[in-house]
Amino acid sequence: MPQLMYQQNVLLRHQALGNFGQLLHAIARDPAMMRYLDTVNNRKGQPNENFAREVMELFTLGEGHYSEQDIREAARAFTGWSLDKDFQFVYRPNQHDNGDKTIFGQQGNFDGDDVLDMLLRKPQTARFVTIKLWKNLVSPTPNEADIQRLSALFYRDNYEIRPLLRAMLLTPAFWQSQGQLIKSPLELTVGTLVTFDLTPPDWRALAGLNRQLGQDVFNPPNVKGWPGGEVWINSATLLTRKQFLDRLSHDAAPIRNSFIKADGQMDEAGGRQARIQRLIQAGLRPIRLQPDEWAAIYHVRNAADSARLLLAVPPAQALPEGMSGAQAIAPLLLDPAYQVH
Repeated sequence: MPQLMYQQNVLLRHQALGNFGQLLHAIARDPAMMRYLDTVNNRKGQPNENFAREVMELFTLGEGHYSEQDIREAARAFTGWSLDKDFQFVYRPNQHDNGDKTIFGQQGNFDGDDVLDMLLRKPQTARFVTIKLWKNLVSPTPNEADIQRLSALFYRDNYEIRPLLRAMLLTPAFWQSQGQLIKSPLELTVGTLVTFDLTPPDWRALAGLNRQLGQDVFNPPNVKGWPGGEVWINSATLLTRKQFLDRLSHDAAPIRNSFIKADGQMDEAGGRQARIQRLIQAGLRPIRLQPDEWAAIYHVRNAADSARLLLAVPPAQALPEGMSGAQAIAPLLLDPAYQVH
């Protein structure tokens, strides 16, 4: 259900920089997660192993760090977790298996929260999450020395996410990682619109475009999410990406270099005033890309300035000499280097 996926997205945004342990407990009770992984059908005498397996494989430990017995016994611990008619979490004691369970070598009458706490007590969980964040923020290839140091910090800080991210983003590897990650469809489309202060005339059309590019918003292919990386690029999606950027460039307002002062500096105040007047006249309706205004507001005097703001790595195609910052926008958007960050 789209509403439940939106609710899950709100949860992830709310806790993204908080505590991973709290997030893990919250996502285990999330209605979309519970429906997708059949937690609602997990009851005494008929344990469903889907969530127990995926919480270990995809969210905490990773493959090879648990046994089939751990999964079977953990599934028993999660029995009784369900949803009411309004899709809110509810615990049904009569459906919970109160027998002793043996999980990770420990025996007791464990429930679902006990299992999650066991997972959090394992340093492997801190390592697994650290590697996942590294691959999404730094590069596809983790640096082992950095991973060991960062995961130890994460574990020692009781899974606080903000300190981990701060430490990760201050590593030399992060500052040397430009161009190693392929932009997802949303990063490419919405990111481009945000960069140039644009609003699409129809958000549904933008959602449809991202669906064509392989990222159907609020409808991931499975509980693991989109694989990302090179999977985003194939002959069809690369063409559609180019068409989106080509259309944006083609429909842009004419470039007149209107806000370049006699001394070569940019007239930021003039660019901002022109934007305000245009928005007033348009009634705040979506409008096309305005290269001159953008160049003035962000002090983009020449092609090199545009390249520094728009690209993570040098352009694959050299730009002509003497090109202004505004004139460089279109060729830079169409350059292969714009596809990575």
